[in-house]
Amino acid sequence: MVEKPRVEKELAKAQENLERFEKEIKDLSFDRLNEAPRQESELAVSQNQLSKKKEIYLKPKRTLPCKAAFNEKYRSDYEFSSQMVGFIAQNNEVIGETISLWTKPFAGIPYEEWDVPVNTPVWGPRYLAEQIKGRSYHRFSMQDRAVSADGMGTYTGSMIVENTVQRLDAHPHSPKKSIFMGTEGF
Repeated sequence: MVEKPRVEKELAKAQENLERFEKEIKDLSFDRLNEAPRQESELAVSQNQLSKKKEIYLKPKRTLPCKAAFNEKYRSDYEFSSQMVGFIAQNNEVIGETISLWTKPFAGIPYEEWDVPVNTPVWGPRYLAEQIKGRSYHRFSMQDRAVSADGMGTYTGSMIVENTVQRLDAHPHSPKKSIFMGTEGF
């Protein structure tokens, strides 16, 4: 009989800690996520290797039609994002593996499946390169610091964003030998 009230108190403490933890996770906003330092990724291919490789012009592997009508108000944005740009894709998670992804940049445009070779100069639409460049995730960790103190004791630990990891990356590439990117970078 003596153990039951003690167990109930421990369960109540655990429930409070869980609620506090859930509140901390809900307080993580996109602003705090974007403040996290981004891990830099470098191109894993040398200029000599790049000059020996032939450039590849990408085409969608598969296309699925879209039933929605294209909104002509976004025509200039679509034309800009569908320009062909030269880039080198990089898979930072599974090094050397081809990137397979779907795109649908605007409503009314068909869905497209792409297989993008890595560490090779390729030409593809700007929206494909931008979608590859946008593939990242946030690495979280617990930080040991006093969160609150009450009559029962001091609770430590809070969730913080350690850094942002670039899962897939796309680096602009131009066949011209220039150190400047120019105005057509993505």
